Amino acid sequence: MAARAAHLWLLVVVVLLGVGGLARASSSQAPPNILFAIADDWGHGHAGAYGCRWVRTPAFDRVAQQGLLFHHAYTPNAKCAPSRACILTGRNPWQLGPAANHVPFFPPTLKTFPEVLRERGWWVGHTAKGWGPGIATNAQGRARAMTGQAFNRRSLTPPTTGIAANDYAANFADFLDAAPAGRPWFFWYGALEPHRGYEPGSGVARGGKRLSDVDRVPGYWPDTATVRGDMLDYALEVEHFDAHLGRMLDELERRGLRANTLVIVTSDHGMPFPRVKGQAYLASNRVPLAMMWPAGIPGPGREIAQPVSFIDFAPTMLEFAGLTAADCGMDPFAGASLLPLLAGVSPEAGARWRDHILIGKERHDVGRPGDAGYPIRGILQDGMLYLRNHAPDRWPAGNPETGYLNCDAGATKTEVLEARRRAGANRYWSLCFGRRPEEELYDVRRDPDCVQNLATDAAYATRRRQLEQRMVTELRAQEDPRMAGQGHVFDEYPYAAAEHRGFYERFLRGEDLKPGWISPADVEREPIPDPHP
Repeated sequence: MAARAAHLWLLVVVVLLGVGGLARASSSQAPPNILFAIADDWGHGHAGAYGCRWVRTPAFDRVAQQGLLFHHAYTPNAKCAPSRACILTGRNPWQLGPAANHVPFFPPTLKTFPEVLRERGWWVGHTAKGWGPGIATNAQGRARAMTGQAFNRRSLTPPTTGIAANDYAANFADFLDAAPAGRPWFFWYGALEPHRGYEPGSGVARGGKRLSDVDRVPGYWPDTATVRGDMLDYALEVEHFDAHLGRMLDELERRGLRANTLVIVTSDHGMPFPRVKGQAYLASNRVPLAMMWPAGIPGPGREIAQPVSFIDFAPTMLEFAGLTAADCGMDPFAGASLLPLLAGVSPEAGARWRDHILIGKERHDVGRPGDAGYPIRGILQDGMLYLRNHAPDRWPAGNPETGYLNCDAGATKTEVLEARRRAGANRYWSLCFGRRPEEELYDVRRDPDCVQNLATDAAYATRRRQLEQRMVTELRAQEDPRMAGQGHVFDEYPYAAAEHRGFYERFLRGEDLKPGWISPADVEREPIPDPHP
């Protein structure tokens, strides 16, 4: 590993010297500090750097302009806990045992890269949301600091009722004040925005936005004032996340730390709207990503077209520390270090960079009989997205009679549900909540909303088979239990929260269960005729 790390640092130095940038004298010098900023439910494209006009993100744009903007960054699993588990471990969800699920018991044997950095002398901390929801303890039953020491003392008066009172930037300053001199540090800025709920109408009333600012409503929602307003409320919360990021960047500048701090800005998955969060479409798994490191990234303003995955973060962090997974007791990585992309080195100069992304999901939120999930595996390559739904008889967003619990409450959800209740099933309800076929195939270059399923189109039969074969081959190599006929294990892992276990059966028995992320009006009181597609 030492030889590989030295080689990659040498590549960085060579490229930096070639463009006249700042370079390290040798690979033995201290690694950069790292600020890892992750929003909660912020979708790809919703930033000024991506050309979006209805979401203002000057801090994210600054990072992109002074560093790198990634156009094809993906989480393997579009739900909070499993997505963050992929970041922390460098492994795909089907390799994580219980941590493939939402609200799991995180396996004590799975180490995270922040824990490793802390063991190796780094100062490690976080504010607000790290890994979760779920329970993570060590073999002795003690709580684990998955993303380091918590810094949450500072609070503020939030600008809306839907925004948290955490003063993220002030807590970052407290972390820096406590950092021991001479030690590299890693800080996880885990915002709680733009997770729902929102203050209705806040995007217009408090953000000064207009419904006409939204340039396009995705094809799986109705284009109504209600939906546009909901999107603007979401935008305002993204801007709150970005405002604190801007304060953190200013703090780094004030302390003279900006040059040698690697800043990474992303989100755990797509926006908390129907057919996005908790699903496996392009908008579900594709996320914003920008990185800035003035002393280490040449050619600021570059745009990266190669597909990258959350499983690449952990090997990247250990690369900076001069470690491998085997050095520090982590399970082998499924991802690859991003350092060659940061250095501006062509992938052909070393190992060829990947040309595809694997995605998938198991159990997310409650609300199906027997605590069952909605298992999916998928592959995205050359503009084509192939999905296999392993239990197409189940409801993808959760059962109607428990409120479609894998879709958060909100104005857009209500709009789609009420339209079906008034006039029967329609295109939007079917796309967001209806059952799905066993196979789906989309040309995401022409159909980024993934609403035209090509899986039964004879013209795409060869491409569908090729994608499926490649996906299955790789999943078998990664020892995915579902490929060995053992997918039932994911449904058998218990929820870490006792109130989630057996939810469906208890709810139908009349227990007074009040899941806080849906509205009582989301629950369907009458059976829904929905023939299998």
